[in-house]
Amino acid sequence: MPTPWHDSVTKIFTEHPELAVEIATSLNGAQVPRGVPMRVEAPNFNDRPSSDFEADAVIVAGPARDPVRAVIVEAQKRTLKDKPPQWARYAAQLWTFLRCPVDVLVICPDAKSAFWYARAVPTTLPGYTHLPVVLPPSAVPGIVSPDEAAARPAMAALSVAYHGADPAVCRAFAEGMRQLPPERASQYSEHAYNMSPLAVQRILEQLMTSDYWPVYSPFAKEHFGRGKKEGRKEGKQEGKQEGEAEAILLVLEARGLHVTDAERERIIGCTDLKQLKKWVTRAATAEKADDLFA
Repeated sequence: MPTPWHDSVTKIFTEHPELAVEIATSLNGAQVPRGVPMRVEAPNFNDRPSSDFEADAVIVAGPARDPVRAVIVEAQKRTLKDKPPQWARYAAQLWTFLRCPVDVLVICPDAKSAFWYARAVPTTLPGYTHLPVVLPPSAVPGIVSPDEAAARPAMAALSVAYHGADPAVCRAFAEGMRQLPPERASQYSEHAYNMSPLAVQRILEQLMTSDYWPVYSPFAKEHFGRGKKEGRKEGKQEGKQEGEAEAILLVLEARGLHVTDAERERIIGCTDLKQLKKWVTRAATAEKADDLFA
């Protein structure tokens, strides 16, 4: 079942097909003529008569009758052995339809999984070895300018997902979203929140305000609206003691605050979930780690 992370990654690229082409070509050094139209295509593949497959997104650059490049976007959190051969089939089949270069752009949440997928995929078709284009965190810019975040909200959402442990990135994103109409701000803020790890979500929660979160949005229902209890059901698993303790330490580390061994042991050893949640909130603004316990 798709997760909010998976859904947001897919939506980012289907809503901004030019972003998929921009990232894929920047990573593999390819060229796409400026000004060519870009469109989202049906993501369905099959190897009739046996099976149907569906990619997360398919983007095509160029006129419908003369495409210049295609990008298949795949959002992948876990390392699964059956995925790379499947992507090789996707690329080959789409090439037979379009007769233009085809990239498989793999979006992973961390450097470890990105490294795992950035390997050539041999096939039994003579001469055909598929090489996915994998987006590592290092290839995503850390956007710290609110104006740039407002001008490139989709890339800014990715920036938060990968680099949001830096509070400057989260602040630039939150301030940039205030420059957008409320509906668009809500849209990109949802994506950024869903794609971010727990520690970054906690930072965002301290920065985001209800003034640009429409009450119908999932985040607003969880944090500001009447549906708060319903909205937090999905987050119960992430609210376990270990996750909260890890989030506290990550936020303190990202803010450059020194944590003594005694303070670390106190955080990790705490079994009071309510107390841990209070410490997470304080970690975003504390001047020193000891302020958590005041």
